[in-house]
Amino acid sequence: MLKIIYSSHLELRLKVRNISRLIPKQIFKTSKEHYLDLETEKNVAVKKINYKGKLREMAVIYEKTGNKVILITVHPLKVLQKSNRIKTKRWQKI
Repeated sequence: MLKIIYSSHLELRLKVRNISRLIPKQIFKTSKEHYLDLETEKNVAVKKINYKGKLREMAVIYEKTGNKVILITVHPLKVLQKSNRIKTKRWQKI
């Protein structure tokens, strides 16, 4: 069974950005888009969700080791941010 842990940084971001505590886990579990960020060596899950009244792509940055996943942060993606990182090969599909 996979154990999902929220980092203290993620907890802070949820408060600052006024994001529901359920959203990062939902994005991680249901996203069909997972990438490895070659610059940070972290994993990224991306999914469109309703955020502040708009359908926005949100990213959850995480580390996975064994049966443990640490969700590090969550943020809305800027327009073209995902496509630029894929195009420059910074994000590799996993």
